[in-house]
Amino acid sequence: MQVFKFGGASVCNAEGVKNLTKIVDNYKNEELLIVVSAMGKTTNALEALTKAYFNGKTEEMRSQYQQVKAFHEQLLNQLFEDRSHPIYDDVNNFFVEIDWIIEEDAQDAYDYLYDQIVSIGELLSSRIVEAYLRSQKISSMWIDARNYIHTDNNYQEAKVDWDKTTERIQERLPTLLKDYILVTQGFIGSTSENFTTTLGRDGSDYSAAIFASSLQAEHVTIWKDVPGVLNADPKWFDHTELIPELSYLDAIELTYYGANVIHPKTIKPLQNKGIPLHVRSFIDLQSPGTCIRVNKHTLPVPSFIFKVNQVLISILPKDFSFIVEDNFSHIFNLFSKYKLKINMMHNSALSFSVSVDYHENNIAELIKELKRQYDVEFQRNLELVTIRYYNPETIARVLVNKKIIMQLQDSYTCQMLIKDN
Repeated sequence: MQVFKFGGASVCNAEGVKNLTKIVDNYKNEELLIVVSAMGKTTNALEALTKAYFNGKTEEMRSQYQQVKAFHEQLLNQLFEDRSHPIYDDVNNFFVEIDWIIEEDAQDAYDYLYDQIVSIGELLSSRIVEAYLRSQKISSMWIDARNYIHTDNNYQEAKVDWDKTTERIQERLPTLLKDYILVTQGFIGSTSENFTTTLGRDGSDYSAAIFASSLQAEHVTIWKDVPGVLNADPKWFDHTELIPELSYLDAIELTYYGANVIHPKTIKPLQNKGIPLHVRSFIDLQSPGTCIRVNKHTLPVPSFIFKVNQVLISILPKDFSFIVEDNFSHIFNLFSKYKLKINMMHNSALSFSVSVDYHENNIAELIKELKRQYDVEFQRNLELVTIRYYNPETIARVLVNKKIIMQLQDSYTCQMLIKDN
């Protein structure tokens, strides 16, 4: 039994859906579950729609909504010749769910509204993909991930109830897999009250790991528009190298520090069950890609991870006392409250400094609350560079015309918060 995950880039247009179908056709006689992300930039568009709706910007909201509808209608027309095909009604029904929400002024919390609206992207894409698979004589079935992945009600960053989730998946899906290729959604789950939740931005990889772990899958394959795991993002380096194999440990480290080829929560459930994870190209099907599994070897080349738009926040006691455990507890609780993930941190006797992604509203509210108890300083427009298995040459390579603001390193990893000279 295998689990495939297809991201938004792999289904960004009709040709992408057809290419997915060709890949799946090679496995049509095997037990296979497919996890699908929202198509193309749909998630970004639905996020913009949600923000505009919440802020009462009706014209902007309507514009985003029409763009999302037009995109999916065009894609349907390119995939299905018969305009009376049931998929048209299915897609329309999902848009009706958005209509019901936005026809009245926003009353609920933003995080809750986000999950109810943005989750529609995955529901749309998975429904369209499954309908097209059936139209190509592939025995498939659409299933709603919300019936299987059960979470708490921490909207936008829901935590999985693993016991309930595993029980539900094992109870229903093994029998269905004997007769159908199952198509479901990434990124989403549901609360005990049946409200939709999301698992964190780009959480479809994690969804694939949840299903794979619960079903004791033999393999998980993430299909991407890159050859596999590279030692650097091609956006930053002209010459990158494919890493053919890496350990679970190195994969966890790389995703923790911000490598965006795999969602950070994906690896651990697979490691726990010893399930290999393959990262392969949906463009070059002959390329073996990268395999992540038990491996005692270190990475063959240094790996570079870049995070831009960073903010350095330095927190100091007002009375020049020490930063102690009680302060840390309070500070970390505030970062959690405002959903800001710490990318780098350093403490001294009189200060605690962290680097986080810049989210204007969240950071403004965080600093406002921190200033009630501490002195706070911050710098914007910084870059965070992490080098796994660094050496002097790799450090020099990223510091051309740059100034180091803060640097941390251990035996294997060097992190530098830098800015332009």
